[in-house]
Amino acid sequence: MILPCPIYRRTIASLALGFCLMGSTLRGAENISPLGQTPDWPALEMFQETMTRDEFVAALQNVYAPRGVAADLIQIEAETVRFLIDREGGKWFTLRFAPNEQSHTRVVTPCKRVVPSFPVIKGRELEGLKIALDPGHIGGKWAQMEERWFQVGDSQPIQEGDMTLLVAKLVAPKLRRLGATVSLVRSQNVPVTTKRPDDLREVAKAILRRAGVEQPRDDFAGPDDQEKDKTVRWQSEILFYRNSEIRERARIVNEEMKPDLVLCLHFNAESWDDPKSPRLIDRNHLHMLVNGSYLPPELAFDDVRFEMLRRLLSRTHEDELPLAEKSALALTRRTQLPPYEYTTENVT
Repeated sequence: MILPCPIYRRTIASLALGFCLMGSTLRGAENISPLGQTPDWPALEMFQETMTRDEFVAALQNVYAPRGVAADLIQIEAETVRFLIDREGGKWFTLRFAPNEQSHTRVVTPCKRVVPSFPVIKGRELEGLKIALDPGHIGGKWAQMEERWFQVGDSQPIQEGDMTLLVAKLVAPKLRRLGATVSLVRSQNVPVTTKRPDDLREVAKAILRRAGVEQPRDDFAGPDDQEKDKTVRWQSEILFYRNSEIRERARIVNEEMKPDLVLCLHFNAESWDDPKSPRLIDRNHLHMLVNGSYLPPELAFDDVRFEMLRRLLSRTHEDELPLAEKSALALTRRTQLPPYEYTTENVT
């Protein structure tokens, strides 16, 4: 999913839609996520006295950090909230709450409200809205690397990245007929990032050292290798297609396209019992994902915590959640697919 505005399993059985409103190396004392950027904490000054304490707490607890956040990172007081910005120096950014809802200072953002407060023209309900469609995954020759590829027997391989691009090209003209200006984050089955796995080997080694793997293997012995995640190749490939690629898409969205709404299209296949003897599974489900529900380990990263706070203070969730609810109901009626049910502890 592409992050902020303002600022953005395998078998064809599932359709996943994630959207957001257009809202590096591991280094020093900062706790920065892989390929992340140093947070611009002074940028939060624009949010002084724009949100009451109750509004902030509700958004934090119900939308962005339902599992909680460490007290040494965010400290909520009666009239202010403090964000840790320098661990070694013990420095904090202090944000003042608005005394009440009537005294809010209004934040001006570059994106229009996606849920309009004015009458719309029938047949042109999306008039004036700028929408970016992000076809998930990469596809093409990269499909096997990103594990978004499968084949049964001698049949034509199924590649999820190819399918999402096809869907985007089918959806775009329909949105345009409703009045929207539509652009695609990628229009081919190739990466948008200029980085490749070989460019990220040193970062991969640093990640493995942090995880206690001092002398990692360079390569792994195929997809069934139970310890492939401890190899330089696997980590550098993950950094390429899941990290560098998504960050570059976010940059394109936020700095070049600057839409009002981003729709991230995904197909995520179910896993099959035995990869050596694959069989299709008659199980389908529907995903609708909205940015939020950060886990405590994610919020320990300075850059992730900063982006979460910028989204919260920008109030993007106030448009995203009702829009997601409407979209989910429409998709459920049309597809008749049940929701996917998460069973692991690393999701909220």
